[in-house]
Amino acid sequence: MATVEVKARADKNYRQEITSATHSFASDAGKEHGGEDSAPNPHELLLGSLGACTAITVQMYAKRKGYDLKAVTVKCEEQQVENGEGQKSSLITRNIEIEGDLTQEQVDGLKMIADKCPIHKLLQGPKEIKTEVSRK
Repeated sequence: MATVEVKARADKNYRQEITSATHSFASDAGKEHGGEDSAPNPHELLLGSLGACTAITVQMYAKRKGYDLKAVTVKCEEQQVENGEGQKSSLITRNIEIEGDLTQEQVDGLKMIADKCPIHKLLQGPKEIKTEVSRK
């Protein structure tokens, strides 16, 4: 189970300090939204999570199969699109570039396994977000 804690201070505009069990990082709003643009915004962090999870999943699979995979680059982009009913939804495009001496069958296997990365499944699958609020 993954757990992170996010702390915001009113005197720091919209910069968020994020900690996990062993790491610290940050997020911020862009200047156009009143932030300082001092760290990736939440959308960039989400896309980064998808890209990192994809690359790790592809690397693990290739290593387990003994493929000659030299490098993986994943570019993720989010855009708003109309769904045909006048409503907008998010479309995430993921472009995976692989380097190595790989057959087409191996490349096809890596594409298939990319769709099985845990963050891909989390974003696409059914989910529930439960919110609790407490006061100090």
